[in-house]
Amino acid sequence: MLTSITEGILCCLTGKAASLVLPLESSEPSDGFEFVEVKPGRVLRVRHIIPEHQPAVTAEQVAGKEKMHVDCGDNGSPEDSNNESNTGSTVHCKRKITVYRNGQLVIENLGDVLHSEILQCQDGDLEPCSTVEVELADYKEMASSPDPNPVAPPVPPPPGEQKPAPPPRRRRRKPKRTVLIDAKRVISSCKGTHSDVALFFIHGVGGSLDIWNSQLDFFSRLGYEVIAADLAGHGASTAPQIAAAYTFYALAEDLRAIFKRYSRKRNILIGHSYGVSFCTFLAHEYPDLVHKVVMINGGGPTALEPSLCSIFQLPSCVLHCLSPCLAWSFLKAGFARQGAKEKQLLKQGNAFNVSPFVLRAMMSGQYWPEGDEVYHAELTVPILLVHGMCDKFVPVDEDQRMAEILLFAFLKVIEEGSHMVMMECPDTVNTLLHEFFLWEPDMSRKDSSKTDTTKSVAISDTLHTLKITRSVDK
Repeated sequence: MLTSITEGILCCLTGKAASLVLPLESSEPSDGFEFVEVKPGRVLRVRHIIPEHQPAVTAEQVAGKEKMHVDCGDNGSPEDSNNESNTGSTVHCKRKITVYRNGQLVIENLGDVLHSEILQCQDGDLEPCSTVEVELADYKEMASSPDPNPVAPPVPPPPGEQKPAPPPRRRRRKPKRTVLIDAKRVISSCKGTHSDVALFFIHGVGGSLDIWNSQLDFFSRLGYEVIAADLAGHGASTAPQIAAAYTFYALAEDLRAIFKRYSRKRNILIGHSYGVSFCTFLAHEYPDLVHKVVMINGGGPTALEPSLCSIFQLPSCVLHCLSPCLAWSFLKAGFARQGAKEKQLLKQGNAFNVSPFVLRAMMSGQYWPEGDEVYHAELTVPILLVHGMCDKFVPVDEDQRMAEILLFAFLKVIEEGSHMVMMECPDTVNTLLHEFFLWEPDMSRKDSSKTDTTKSVAISDTLHTLKITRSVDK
């Protein structure tokens, strides 16, 4: 504590922040670690584990991959000569997203809807279309919004009394923006023996790729190709001393370069906390390459905007003095228990071990206005939401709201887990993720249920409407 205060005073006097981000001794290429220069002078540490049955990617293949991304407009699907699985279930992704001028968001699902308990069994089912109305917690009813609980018509007045004036005619709502999605997506089982599958792990603020050690070791033993990178200023990656290097867009471009370098034909993105936003970004940018997504304690589908009243707006030297208190606060809020085991996990995972300058720049750079409800609603990739019930950073309501917005989303809550649930409950998380990777929807019931359904069926009965009465930015 005294050392931190002394270093903080020196930081204030010299105007330089002490950097705690240093290369780790274990960061050797022979251990699966690589250092990738995504931009001149901007180097990220990457852990890349290639299974024995899969050949390593050469520099010529990387250059060819990047050229293919450019030729296909960054949305092309590279051909994999070792592709072992071309089968899968075709799901119709069709929805209409309408934003009205009164701030209401209406999402109409016109295609297939996957069952919410899809992970209870090996093969998922499709549930019939239905009408669902949801009101979010922070919704304030507007005059032009539909009433979910209509009031009974008034009793007519007795004879001789004047009839009340008819209510004013409600003006027709005018849509401000309409997005139509109509596509078919093939969802298949992703096994470790499939050479066209790659798993990407993305950590959040203050973390490093070491927080995924249990997952990287588990899935690499099953034969999966796994890739995890340290964000700039984290772990053993370089830490530029300029705040602009830690904006959302700068970090997203870093991860885009990593994704384009290591991507296969079917890629699965796994993100934690702030890393979920980068998974969403990549899934939106590369819909043909991202096969499935896992979001762990990522929060709701709202645009990112830094808080001006946060403690992380304090000068870096002050944050350096407070670093022991911040580390203790993170331990209490990030773990369900605060014992010796959890402290050791933090140390081994190199978590919350970043310089005050990087921490302040990361929190101030979380500006992403495009990542709103509509942006998330446009995703057609299957998404697994994992939430630790004891998480004090992200309430479960936010993940529930995310599941309501997304087209194919399945929410799983781990009762004994908190914000760092993948470190607290590695076996539970690994099993859940593996089940999701292997999952493939069963479309046979949907095909059989189509018989004799065209007789006197109203159009309203075939729509699965999700009405989100949440205020969105005008």
